[in-house]
Amino acid sequence: MRHLLSINDLDRQGIEQILDRAKTFTEVSEREIKKVPALRGRRVLNLFYESSTRTRSSFELAAKSLSADVINFAASGSAVDKGESLKDTVQTLSAYRPDLIVIRTPFVGAAELVAGWTTAGVVNAGDGKHEHPTQALLDVYTLRERLGSLEGANIWIVGDITHSRVARSCILAFQMMGAKVTVAGPPTLIPRGMEALCEVRYDLDDLAEADVVYALRMQNERMTDSFVPSLREYAARYQIDGRRLHPRQVLMHPGPVNRGVELAAEVIDSPQAVIGQQVEAGVVVRMAVLYDLLTGRNAPKPAITTAVPA
Repeated sequence: MRHLLSINDLDRQGIEQILDRAKTFTEVSEREIKKVPALRGRRVLNLFYESSTRTRSSFELAAKSLSADVINFAASGSAVDKGESLKDTVQTLSAYRPDLIVIRTPFVGAAELVAGWTTAGVVNAGDGKHEHPTQALLDVYTLRERLGSLEGANIWIVGDITHSRVARSCILAFQMMGAKVTVAGPPTLIPRGMEALCEVRYDLDDLAEADVVYALRMQNERMTDSFVPSLREYAARYQIDGRRLHPRQVLMHPGPVNRGVELAAEVIDSPQAVIGQQVEAGVVVRMAVLYDLLTGRNAPKPAITTAVPA
């Protein structure tokens, strides 16, 4: 695998190999010196055209934990403000000879275009409302750690499906791992044709049948029209709170959370929530992705017994 642009670039075996490798990296994260020399001398370019906390910081930590050199690029304050195109920016930064580019943009399909403009490997860290494959991988990792297996699990994804790249990648990944997926939300926030991909509900009447409840953030920054009458009315019908969340269910959210909108405060810090575990998984899973792309799927598992100085 040269690039990771979509979950469809992987099959179930490929996902399991990445997650198994990520598991081997958890020991590195628990060390006093959290670094191994697996990617020493490699250059990773983080190219972000959208704001990000979790994704950008975890990719940077992942690369540095593997001893790669990291270049962070933010569109704000760069030549992009002067009108430089994405293609020209990529070609300019490619002169620094990165081995891999991690890109996030608001434009659907941009990651695939970038893969054609550079000799570096490319990881899609989110392209508009299209896909976010590494988020889906860390979510599968988190659930595998909590449930043991996703085979036969009943997963409900609730909220703004239309604008969510996380939903698209997670539906594909969860089903690939043997789970049954249901999406639920207002009709205005569920894309046409979704029934061909998974089960669709427009209410939460049967939410109790879910093993996992995955709440999504309202993507207000991607909305050009009014998709719901108000956030208050949306919360009244679709917010996950203590009344709707059963003690046996697992609660997920990709972050950042709009407290009081998609999730009530009492469930965010509940024992059912694995939101913190999702964030923790982001580093080791992205370490595994970077290692896999830069060393090849057939490479032996990295030795993690010898730390190098920070």
